Amino acid sequence: MEDDCNMEQFRKMRRWKQQILDEECISILKSMPRGILSLHGENGYPYAIPVNQYYDEGDGRLYFHGAKQGLKLDLIAQDNKACFTIMDEGFVKEGEWAKNIRSVVCLGHLEVLEDHDKVLVQCRKLAEKFYPTEGSIDRVIEHSGNNVNMLVMTIDRMTGKLVKES
Repeated sequence: MEDDCNMEQFRKMRRWKQQILDEECISILKSMPRGILSLHGENGYPYAIPVNQYYDEGDGRLYFHGAKQGLKLDLIAQDNKACFTIMDEGFVKEGEWAKNIRSVVCLGHLEVLEDHDKVLVQCRKLAEKFYPTEGSIDRVIEHSGNNVNMLVMTIDRMTGKLVKES
């Protein structure tokens, strides 16, 4: 993820005492169902859209599914830098009222996964977060597998933070 030469291009986290470990960030990426993918949009406006994601521990990348055409793909073709932001459901410590929320911000580069067999493999892994049975996953892949597009994000920087809402 972060190597020494890559780190120089990013600011240090200002509230570093609230920073969470990479292992916690990965746990959030794996367990939470969706986050916000932000791209460089049209006419100078940012473009942010809620998406489902799958974090692959094998290669340390994020995977997103979607259509084979549309604004998201047009924007990525112009500039493939992206930001993915996600947060957990939070928790309240005993005897307190304020929620504690962990959030993760991933900066990276997106590309379209071209190998259709790999698309189906990653699509299946993503579906395992949502569908109740293997059979239901098989049916949806059989029905829609040829029409699905898979984006993959190589993470250049990942940071996480614990914030108390008080």
